[in-house]
Amino acid sequence: MKMKRLGKRGFTLVEIMIVVAIIALLAAIAIPNLLRARHNANEAAAIASLRTMSTAEESYRAAQNPPRYGTLALLAAAVPPYIDATLAAGAKQGYNYVMTVAPTANVYQVTATPQTVGTTGTRVFRVDQTGVIFDVTNARPIE
Repeated sequence: MKMKRLGKRGFTLVEIMIVVAIIALLAAIAIPNLLRARHNANEAAAIASLRTMSTAEESYRAAQNPPRYGTLALLAAAVPPYIDATLAAGAKQGYNYVMTVAPTANVYQVTATPQTVGTTGTRVFRVDQTGVIFDVTNARPIE
């Protein structure tokens, strides 16, 4: 009785090392692009959040007698709320938000600062009662 010899199947060590090297090369190219996209998305979300807060402040002010601006807590506690609880907590999508309100002068200012500069964002943004969002880092308004 003659036995059939089965051929060896599988990958050689060299083939596996080539595949691993190709995957590492692709990851080295893709990961920085992914991080940059996330960074840009956080900055865009910060600008959108400042627009939301500016609109919420004007709506809140219009509903008050006498007209006055409210704090983040007041905007979130209103029924119905002008902003969501996450934004009222002062942190959202890699940015921290600080609002200052001067009720006697009828002015406010909200500043958005990255939680980790260079990772979650680079630029600092600000909006006040004029409704214009400024890029504080580059000293120019956002269009």
